[in-house]
Amino acid sequence: MQKKSFYITTTLPYVNAEPHIGFAMEIIRADIVARWKKLQGFDVFFNTGTDEHGQKIADAAKAAGISTKKYIDEYSKKFRELKSLLGLSDDIHFIRTTDPHHEKAAQEFWRRVDKAGYIYRKNYKTKYCVGCELEKTDSELVDGKCPIHPNLKLEIIEEENYFFKFSEFCDKLIKLYDGKTFKVVPDFRLNEMREFVKRGLEDFSISRLKSKMSWGIPVPEDENQVMYVWFDALVNYISALGWPKDEKNFKKFWQDGTPTQYCGKDNTRFQAAMWQAMLMAAGLPPTATVVVDGFITGEGGVKMSKSLGNTISPVEIVREYGTEALRYFLAREVSSFEDSPFTMERFKAAYNSGLANGLGNLVSRIMKMATSYGVLFNKNLVVETGFHARYKTQIQNYDLTQAMGIIFELISLTDSLIQQKEPFKKIKINKTEAEQDVSTLLHNLYTIADMLEPFMPETSATIKNLVKENKMPDKPLFARKE
Repeated sequence: MQKKSFYITTTLPYVNAEPHIGFAMEIIRADIVARWKKLQGFDVFFNTGTDEHGQKIADAAKAAGISTKKYIDEYSKKFRELKSLLGLSDDIHFIRTTDPHHEKAAQEFWRRVDKAGYIYRKNYKTKYCVGCELEKTDSELVDGKCPIHPNLKLEIIEEENYFFKFSEFCDKLIKLYDGKTFKVVPDFRLNEMREFVKRGLEDFSISRLKSKMSWGIPVPEDENQVMYVWFDALVNYISALGWPKDEKNFKKFWQDGTPTQYCGKDNTRFQAAMWQAMLMAAGLPPTATVVVDGFITGEGGVKMSKSLGNTISPVEIVREYGTEALRYFLAREVSSFEDSPFTMERFKAAYNSGLANGLGNLVSRIMKMATSYGVLFNKNLVVETGFHARYKTQIQNYDLTQAMGIIFELISLTDSLIQQKEPFKKIKINKTEAEQDVSTLLHNLYTIADMLEPFMPETSATIKNLVKENKMPDKPLFARKE
C-alpha cells in the first residue's frame, strides 16, 4: 500500500544576518510536525532554505565589504548548519533561491502568469520598507514609519516596473477562504485575511530596475529588470519539489500532499493572500494550510528581529543548555499562536522546573526503583489514561504548546502516583503490589517518551532505551543550572 504524502515548509529567512531565535522557533515547530507525520506513516517532504536576493542582501554585502556571492555563501552555510544545531530531521530539504533550478523555475512561473494576462508595466511612485521588502500605504504607517521596522527609513521608489494584477483576485480569494480545502491556523488569522481582502486589493510591483538593484533573477525577455524578491522567493515552495519538470514529485507532494506552510504573523499576507493569488494566476493548486506563529518578544514586548538588533542567538543557548532544552522551551513555553516573551532568566527557570526537576528527576526516580526491584518493562500492559487522544488532537491542530502541556500533565500525574502509592515503602511489606506499581510507572514513562519523540527525539530515545534495557541513567538527563 502506497504511503500518504505530506509536504511542509518554513518561510525562507534572509541571509542578511545570523540565524536568530524567531526562525529557530519556526523551523523547530515545522520539524515537530514533520516528525509527527512520519510517525503516522506519511511520506514527508520537509523544505527550508535561504532567501538570497533583494536589496537587503546587496546592502548587507556592501556594508561587509565583500562580494554579494561570497556574502550569501557564508550566511547560507550558517543556516544550513541549523540542521545539527537544532536537531532537525536528517532528510530535510534545503533550497537556496540562487540555485540554478530555482531561478529557472521562477522565470517559468513568471512566464505562465504573464501568459495568463496578470502582468503589466507602469510608472509609479511609492514608499518602500527595505526591512519588509514591501511597499507601504500611508494607512499602514505609524508616525510615518513602518510599525514592524520603525528604525528603518522608508525609501521612495519612482520608476517603471512590472506589476501583478492582485486586484483581480478579491472574489477568488474570498471563495478560497470560504471553502473547505484551504485553512489558516489559527482561525482568527484567516478572518484577518478575509477582512484584508474585502477592503480591496492593490496591484503590486514585481520587478525592479536592474540598474538600481542588480542582485535578483532576470525578468524573462527583459534584460533591464529583475524580479521583486517576494515574487521570486515564494516560488521556492514548488521549485523545491522539482517544479515544473518533475511533474510526478509535484503531484505527489503539492497536489496530493496537503502542502503546509509555517510563517510568522508579519508574513501572513504574503503566504495566505499574495502567494495564493500568484498560484491561481499560474493555474496551480493552492496551499492547503498556512500555520501562523506569533512573535517572540524582548524587553518591553518589542518583537525580536535582526533589523532591530535585539535578537538572541540559538547557538549560544544550545552551547549552554543543549539542543533538546531549546526544542522543549520553544514548543512548551512559547505560545503556538500568540506573542511570547523570551529572556534568558525565563529560559533558565523553565529549564530547571520542567526538565531538571521535572522530567529528568522523574526518570531517575522510576528507573532507580525498577532496577533495584528487578521490575522489567511490560509492553503489553494496558494503562488507559486518555492522554494520547488529546495529545494527537492538539498536534493535528498545530497547537504544539497544548500538546506539550498534555505530556507534562502525564509527567505530573506519574509523579503524583509515586507519592500516593509509595512503592519505595511498599516493597518491604507487599512486594507484589509494589512491583505492579512500578510496572505502571514504567508504562507511563515509556508513554511519555513516546509522546516526546517528535518534540525531543534524543531525549525520547534515551528514555526508551533506559526503560527497555532496565538501566539507570549514567548522569542526570538535565543537570540543574544554578
